[in-house]
Amino acid sequence: MNGKISEKQSGLTHQDSEGRVKMVDVSRKEPTMRVATAFSSLFAGEKALALLNSGELAKGDAWAASRVAAIMAAKKTSEFIPLTHPVRLDSVRVDMFPLGKDRVGCFATAIAFDRTGVEMEAMVAATTAMLNMYDMVKGVDKAARIEQTRLISKTGGKSGEWLAEGAAIGKIEKLATSKGKGTPKDPCDEAVLKVNFGLESDAHGGDWHRQVSMLGVESIEKMRKQGLSVDFGSFAENIATSGVCLYELPVGSLVWCENGVVMQVTQIGKECHTKCAVYYKAGDCVMPREGIFTIVLAGGPVRSGEKFIALKL
Repeated sequence: MNGKISEKQSGLTHQDSEGRVKMVDVSRKEPTMRVATAFSSLFAGEKALALLNSGELAKGDAWAASRVAAIMAAKKTSEFIPLTHPVRLDSVRVDMFPLGKDRVGCFATAIAFDRTGVEMEAMVAATTAMLNMYDMVKGVDKAARIEQTRLISKTGGKSGEWLAEGAAIGKIEKLATSKGKGTPKDPCDEAVLKVNFGLESDAHGGDWHRQVSMLGVESIEKMRKQGLSVDFGSFAENIATSGVCLYELPVGSLVWCENGVVMQVTQIGKECHTKCAVYYKAGDCVMPREGIFTIVLAGGPVRSGEKFIALKL
């Protein structure tokens, strides 16, 4: 025995058989599409967040400055994380949003077609966004703190898909809006979500805690198997999804859509005091049992077929 251990024995890919730090050789790997999403958040006092949300911080537009800082940092990841590889990034997306009265949240996604992953680029982007946000608010609240920086998901490469504990990936199957409350909604494939309102032109929209209603197609299928003739919108849901058991998400969970819309779960199910038009048309209503309600934290367009990540905070 010479006391040397192989990389395979040690499990440490950044050390050679002598225990010396090295950069992993990826020259023989085939390039694949790499995608990684990270999350980070900043806690600050209500005064700082109020000034931030009103655009009255002395340093200026913290949202724009933090987004630019995050993108710039992602592109320079290999310069200050020494054993990472320079990656030709195809895209860096940074979505920031107020999260309650004393918190800012951030999802950052990095995409590249390369031989190595972009997990560090996503995490550097999310962290830098919050570091820059701290710099913008520290004049008001030096006690602000960054928490919960973590990788949420990654795809590509030999290891394939990975998802963090407390996260789930789903898909938007259909959207629906209506002009009246308590009535079935009209299905559509694209809609716009507005902050503090909900789906544009929907009767349930407004500055309240049930701006957007969501229901899984799995729940709709249960009703179909009972012989009910129901379709998307029959239960007055705004968004029909697949892949995630919505009613098992805790209140406070985030729903991040890949085009940047962010919602937060505010209520699971509801109590129906009177039978509405939905009940009389369908013969039953699964929405009070298995539907969820959200508020919109970051707005924008949403489309059928779009993926989303549900994250338990």
